[in-house]
Amino acid sequence: MRRLLERAANRVRSGNAVTASTHLCYAWAMTSAMRVRGLVKKFGSLVAVDGVDLDVEERELFGLLGPNGAGKTSLFRVITAVSPATAGKAWVAGKDVAEEPRAVKSIIGVVPQQDNLDPDLTVVQNLVTFARYFDIPKRTAMTRVEELLSLVQLQEKRNEQVDRLSGGMRRRLLIARALVNQPKVLVLDEPTVGLDPQAKHLVWQKLRSLKDLGVTQLLCTQNMDEAERLCDRIAIMHQGKIIAQDTPARLIAAYGGKRIVEARPRQDDRDWLVETLRRQGLEFQEVEDTFYIFQTDGEVLDQRLVASLDRFAHHVPTLEDVFLRLTGRSLGE
Repeated sequence: MRRLLERAANRVRSGNAVTASTHLCYAWAMTSAMRVRGLVKKFGSLVAVDGVDLDVEERELFGLLGPNGAGKTSLFRVITAVSPATAGKAWVAGKDVAEEPRAVKSIIGVVPQQDNLDPDLTVVQNLVTFARYFDIPKRTAMTRVEELLSLVQLQEKRNEQVDRLSGGMRRRLLIARALVNQPKVLVLDEPTVGLDPQAKHLVWQKLRSLKDLGVTQLLCTQNMDEAERLCDRIAIMHQGKIIAQDTPARLIAAYGGKRIVEARPRQDDRDWLVETLRRQGLEFQEVEDTFYIFQTDGEVLDQRLVASLDRFAHHVPTLEDVFLRLTGRSLGE
């Protein structure tokens, strides 16, 4: 795993295959909606974010993936001016997060993972009350609230108490609330967690429509299907660092190859299998009694090797395969 992380980091530094550098150079020439340079966040001796560089372009739906404890939430809290950085800098729409926190908060919308709607208020009251934090005039706020209720398809629930809404409706209301101040950047932390498939797909539809309207979005998710379907680009974070960054398709091509073989050798053939795979120059991961072999174009497993296996299956690589390859298939790996 350490060698794989080192290779991923080298690719980012060198500009090969999956690189942040190509996109970062491009982003410098564009107007970045969000920019992070050398960001560090420590809690005592714990380094939660370790020298992160990141660019999110205007109108982009950018995904941030990582296992629990990777540093995603700490990074989010710094970007949204909730928690100060230990070192490094962050800007949102050109505004320095550390020097202009109030200005940054005024142009960011946040959809939290935990539902923090006011259960004592109706749908409309939740939105109107939130608008007051931004000194939005009442008449303007009411017009904006009606537009947002239409956007998230909650017009018929406008006078409903929040605690009577379904989980999917509450998530859509959280998105509407985050848009009350007409933010330039929308930050979403696991927006579909716990939703059933129908509600999840409706939220996805709303995020796509926001992208079409020009809203820049930074999406933190552990749903690989969600990230692959929605995101223009993705950064994978592990142990406080960004270890790979590119479009979903390019990440899959670079780290998944053309085919992934799941193989389980017979007990006496394990050492022989490892030696054979290394001799043939094939990339693989070993997790307990299962081998994951990553094949690229032109690489073929010979028949003797296949015959030595108790189990042989293969599939087309997905973003989840890339994620597991880079961050580990075992808990805490």
